Amino acid sequence: MELKNNKYQLTDGIDPLELCKEFGTPLYVYDAAIMERQYQRITAAYSYPKFKVHYACKALSNLSVLRFFKKLGSALDCVSIGEVKLGLRAGYAPEDILYTPNFAGLEEYGEAVAAGVKINIDAIPMLENWGLHFKNVPICIRINPHLMAGGNEKISVGHIDSKFGISIHQLPHVLRIVENQGLNVIGLHMHTGSDILDVDVFLRGAEILLEAARKFPNLQYIDLGSGYKVPYKPDDIETDVEEVGEKLSLFFAEFCKEYGRELTLMIEPGKFLVSEAGYLFAKCTLVKQTTSTAFVGLETGFNHLIRPMFYGSYHKIVNVTEPTFKPRIYNVVGNICETDTFAVDRRIAEVVEGDVIGFYNAGAYGYTMASNFNCRPRPAEVMIYKGKAHLIRKRETFEDVIRGQIEVEM
Repeated sequence: MELKNNKYQLTDGIDPLELCKEFGTPLYVYDAAIMERQYQRITAAYSYPKFKVHYACKALSNLSVLRFFKKLGSALDCVSIGEVKLGLRAGYAPEDILYTPNFAGLEEYGEAVAAGVKINIDAIPMLENWGLHFKNVPICIRINPHLMAGGNEKISVGHIDSKFGISIHQLPHVLRIVENQGLNVIGLHMHTGSDILDVDVFLRGAEILLEAARKFPNLQYIDLGSGYKVPYKPDDIETDVEEVGEKLSLFFAEFCKEYGRELTLMIEPGKFLVSEAGYLFAKCTLVKQTTSTAFVGLETGFNHLIRPMFYGSYHKIVNVTEPTFKPRIYNVVGNICETDTFAVDRRIAEVVEGDVIGFYNAGAYGYTMASNFNCRPRPAEVMIYKGKAHLIRKRETFEDVIRGQIEVEM
C-alpha cells in the first residue's frame, strides 16, 4: 500500500477505503501480486534444477490463497491433518503435500497415510511405532540441528531445548530403529526458526543436515525449512534470499555429486510469501486522552491480530482516511478486555473517531491465529487479483460464533 497524491492505494490503484465500504471492517485484504512477486523472487534465487517450494500454509490457510500458490507451481507444507485436508480440497496432489505435525497422535498419522501424503516424523517414539503400524509407508525424518536462530525465542524451533525434531545427537538411535524395523527413509527435514537474517545460519543448518543425510542411502529429497525475515519497519533489513539461494544451490549440488545422484531440494517459506501481501483495516471507535497518553481505540484487538501481543512484533500503522493530517503520538489499542496494545508512542496522522486505520505485514499469522475471544466475530477476507477485489471469506456473525454450542436445560 503506497501513498500517492495524498491518498493510500493498493495494487492497480485500488482504494482501500472503498474496500472497507464494500466489505465492512475490520477487514483483511491480501494482494496476490505481492504474493506472486515473493514466490518468483524465491524461485529465481535457487539455481539448483530439482528445487521445490512448499508453501507453509499455517501462515495463511485460506483456500483461495492455497489455490493461488498451487497455480504458481508451489507444493504444500502442512502441520496438521486439517491443513492436509485443506490442501487436498485446494487441488494439491497428495505427493505434493508434506505432513509435518508436532505431537500428533497415531490416529492422525493414520489419516495422513490414508490420504497418501508425504509423512514427516519428528519424535523417536513415533519412529518406533511406525514399524509396528505403517512399516511399508516411506517417511521423512525431522532433525533438530541444535541451532539457536530466529527473531525471538517463540519462533526459534531448532535449539537444544526445542520440542521440535529429533536431536542430531540421537542420530545413532534413529539409525538403529531404521535398520531394525526396516524403515524406508526417503527424506530428511529441518526448520530452525523464523526471521533469520544471518546467511551463515542457513548454511550451517544445511551442513549439519547433509552430514546426517550421508547415513541414509535411499533419500529422494532434503527439506531445509525456511525462516526468511521480511521488512517490517521503513528501511528495515531483510534476509538476502538471493545470497542464501545461490550458496545453498551450490552447496547442495556438490553434496549430490558425493551422494551419487540428484535429490530434490525443498524449502517451506510461509511468512516470506504472504506477510507483505496482507493488510488489516479497522475503524477507530474512540480517541481517549488520559493524563499522560493519547489512545487510539479500534474495533479490533488481539482476537484478530495477536502478533504484537504474542511476539512483540512491529506492524506499520497508518491513518488511511486522513494521511495528511498533522502527526500525533498515540498508543494504538484494541477493544478486548485484556491489555491488547498494538503500538506504543507511535507517530500517526491525527486520528478522529471513524477513521480507518491500516496495519501492514498482516498477511502471515493474522487471520490464521484469530479467535472469537470476548465473543467477537472474526473479520472478512478479501483477495486482490488482477485489479479486482474478491471476497474469499465471509465476515462471521454472532450465529457463527455460537455454532456448535448445545444449550442444555438446567
